Amino acid sequence: MSKFCLTVTCPSTRGIVAAISACLAEQGCNITDSSQFDDAQTGSFFMRVSFVSEGGAGLAELRDGFAATAQRFAMTHAFHDESEKMKVVVMVSRFGHCLNDLLYRWRIGALPIDIVAVISNHLDYQKLVVNHDIPFHYIKVTKETKAEAEAQQMRLIEETGAELVVLARYMQVLSDDMCRRMSGRIINIHHSFLPSFKGANPYRQAFERGVKLIGATSHYVTADLDEGPIIEQDAIRVTHAQSPEDYVSLGRDVEAQVLARAVHAHIHRRVFLNGNKTVVFPASPGSYASERMG
Repeated sequence: MSKFCLTVTCPSTRGIVAAISACLAEQGCNITDSSQFDDAQTGSFFMRVSFVSEGGAGLAELRDGFAATAQRFAMTHAFHDESEKMKVVVMVSRFGHCLNDLLYRWRIGALPIDIVAVISNHLDYQKLVVNHDIPFHYIKVTKETKAEAEAQQMRLIEETGAELVVLARYMQVLSDDMCRRMSGRIINIHHSFLPSFKGANPYRQAFERGVKLIGATSHYVTADLDEGPIIEQDAIRVTHAQSPEDYVSLGRDVEAQVLARAVHAHIHRRVFLNGNKTVVFPASPGSYASERMG
């Protein structure tokens, strides 16, 4: 039996859950997992449903059969085949901890994605990427060539059919135009000191101020630098005994974990944009399982 998921956003009103359940049941589908959220402040309703098609209905039939329900509630919705892996482009500069973590999780199946390309403005990780049989694209970026370089990046994204771009510590600011064109489809990771410690060496700045918590934030990229809707965050404690180098090392671990969790949520269609915020539903049973353990 084929497994699918349905994502729904619409104005809040009575009867939405009942209508969705009834429509799926009529098409021979059995719901295996469901999450919903009614935002009383915005009047918006969000829902994600995982189900199996016991009657053999495919995507086209499901979409056709759901059309009347969607129209009735003014829904923005989508059906997805859960066996299809999302195509992803990863962008990286000279810090490789997030890239290495993503590649490992991809290799063991913990992140069921199709990495169609890695783009970098440096050559540091070319061998690593090529050894994983993933296309590596070196696109140098300077102040004079930034627009041309970004045009190359966009061509690669479009040619590969990538649905998501992951900035795995890519240290170049994207243009407003690219952010708008890829709205909701670029995920970034950075330390969680903003806006306290901006600029160079944020971990040393934090050390000098005696910070006791360090962490990381993963968010969607918007034209407002580092202010896009937040997907995932985490923090760990540090003490006076740690050095600035300890801060950096501990921060690397948190960044890698937070970015991986954000990507996992996005590829499983668990993240919904809600104005300047996000709704992030819990993972479905089994979605963290790896194809192999190592």
